[in-house]
Amino acid sequence: MGLGVGIFLAAVGAVLAFAVTKDVNGVNIHTVGWILLIVGILGVALSMIFWSSWAGPGYFTSSRRRTTTIDEGPPGGP
Repeated sequence: MGLGVGIFLAAVGAVLAFAVTKDVNGVNIHTVGWILLIVGILGVALSMIFWSSWAGPGYFTSSRRRTTTIDEGPPGGP
């Protein structure tokens, strides 16, 4: 589950848990909303944890390249 899917599930869950007032036979909409909200929040949290452990984007950019410096000794020479 990616970050976008987690945010989407959390948003749909929040709408179902807090904004829907209709009752449906056989299904408790508020319970489904809370479940989606919790799953979405957990998905976002896990995505952030794994994203930081994999270094995320930009880890292999030019700032991480190895540079070689050649020291030719003190100026002025012989």
